Amino acid sequence: MTKEEFKDIAPFDDNEVQQVMSTLVKEPGFEHAVRYVMPDVDYDKFCTRLLQLRTKYEFQKAAAVPFLDGVLARSTDGITVSGLDKVEAGKAFTYISNHRDIVLDAAFLNYLLATRDLPTTEIAIGDNLLVFDWIERLVRLNKSFIVRRGLKMTQALEASKHLSAYIRYTITEKRQSIWIAQREGRAKDSNDVTQESLLKMLGQLSGDGSLLENIMALNIAPLSITYEYDPNDYLKAREFLLRRRDPEFHKSQRDDLLSMETGLLGYKGRVHYTFNDCINSEIERLSGITDRAEVLHGVREAIDRAIHAGYEMFKINYIAYDQLNDTDRFADQYDFDDIVDFDEYISAQLDKVEVDGITGEEEIFMREMMLQMYANPLANKLIATGEDSEE
Repeated sequence: MTKEEFKDIAPFDDNEVQQVMSTLVKEPGFEHAVRYVMPDVDYDKFCTRLLQLRTKYEFQKAAAVPFLDGVLARSTDGITVSGLDKVEAGKAFTYISNHRDIVLDAAFLNYLLATRDLPTTEIAIGDNLLVFDWIERLVRLNKSFIVRRGLKMTQALEASKHLSAYIRYTITEKRQSIWIAQREGRAKDSNDVTQESLLKMLGQLSGDGSLLENIMALNIAPLSITYEYDPNDYLKAREFLLRRRDPEFHKSQRDDLLSMETGLLGYKGRVHYTFNDCINSEIERLSGITDRAEVLHGVREAIDRAIHAGYEMFKINYIAYDQLNDTDRFADQYDFDDIVDFDEYISAQLDKVEVDGITGEEEIFMREMMLQMYANPLANKLIATGEDSEE
């Protein structure tokens, strides 16, 4: 395999950075995005600095990091990380994580790495999000590779083979880590489960070994992402309601853009990332299994177990779990004022839902959906850590 085979989906080469940058800084959409997140920026001076950059990593340090500093300052109470000692120098990993935010999941990952002078990852991003040409140029400057979606069946299979080969090439030959979400699209109820189709793409569509050997060559390291608050929770509740009314409901491009903007700038509270161990030693135990479906199921369970165990829990999760399950199991984790704050938060978010003719029953339904969003990570963590049964 050579890099020329993947020019259509790969990040830009470093020798393309200056030429691409010279067109990007002239884009009104790019300027608007920069000024929106960094309102005090001297844009001309910022562009002068960008035009001096020569590599993607320099771009991340000089542009992406300050941009994300602005996002963190405006929309979070800070970001923390654990397990960074598991990032081994000179070894490439496939970081598979739960999917919380369309834009920020991978962006915050690379922020945590770049601010510690560690190598950043390449990022899988669906082409459905690249609604403008300048956005595609921007993400490919930011070490993103493109996942082609919405194709006819034969085209989709070829695109999946191409993507699988690129990921394998990146890990095994470029020795460059990548990030990819465990599923296409976010789990609206935060019940994070890895799609086995992802594992089939990684292990069956490229590589010369067995399914297990192909998967192990990619050094899968699950990554756990926790946002205290999900700024899109009310938009997800709205989507649940509209799908309840009409099972054929599909979001529009405008809905996707609103989700991206809300996720980027809406309040997230505390953010935490947990780097987990590479699961090769765990999935090696599946080597005696000949049934491919059973192997895929075992790999998926290993990924999900690690992601779920790595969640950071907050008061909102404990309250939501107890309210959803009508229990006081975690009452020692919060007090009465916390419950009042939580109820006010849920009510305020539901007040933002813009749908005509919402009934009382539908309000109760949306509230339950929001409780699930905040309770499910705790429920899954309890199972992953063997604490799911009450004493």
